[in-house]
Amino acid sequence: MRIRTVHTVPVLAASAAMLLAATPGQAAPAQQAAPARCAEQALAIQAKAVRGRTTVVRFSVTNSGSRACLVDRVPTITFGDLDGAALPTPEGGRGTYRLDAGKTAYGAVRTIGDPADPEARRSPSLGVSASASQWGRSFSAARLGTGRQVRVWEPVTTWWQPTRAKADQAIGLG
Repeated sequence: MRIRTVHTVPVLAASAAMLLAATPGQAAPAQQAAPARCAEQALAIQAKAVRGRTTVVRFSVTNSGSRACLVDRVPTITFGDLDGAALPTPEGGRGTYRLDAGKTAYGAVRTIGDPADPEARRSPSLGVSASASQWGRSFSAARLGTGRQVRVWEPVTTWWQPTRAKADQAIGLG
């Protein structure tokens, strides 16, 4: 078997010379860095119960900043002073979700499967956060439209979705 020697110095020198001679528009684009985490003050969060279904709340987050940023793949949904948070459906969902400047992501939470369940807990409010490391926003039951309280038992939430229809579909609304 014959081994061939490759001389790369002339090729590297020629490549470097071409790059130095290229105008800025001709140079190869640098790899773009991933967006940073969204600053909490750049996010606007809204929430409202689905009309006629006080056990399902739709919510959204809008990036009011001037650049794309990242939020957690699964929103954090909490209930007043109750321990725990809604679990994602489908399970998993670790990672991030890119939210472009001026764009909105949607989600939904089913607070309880059976409203007549005697084991249901009650909360005066529901909290929505785009990332677990942020405070997010709290909504009173009256403001959500769930009555005097939010009934909670084994709540599940969607991942962030690009449209309200996809969030509804993920939570089983149709």
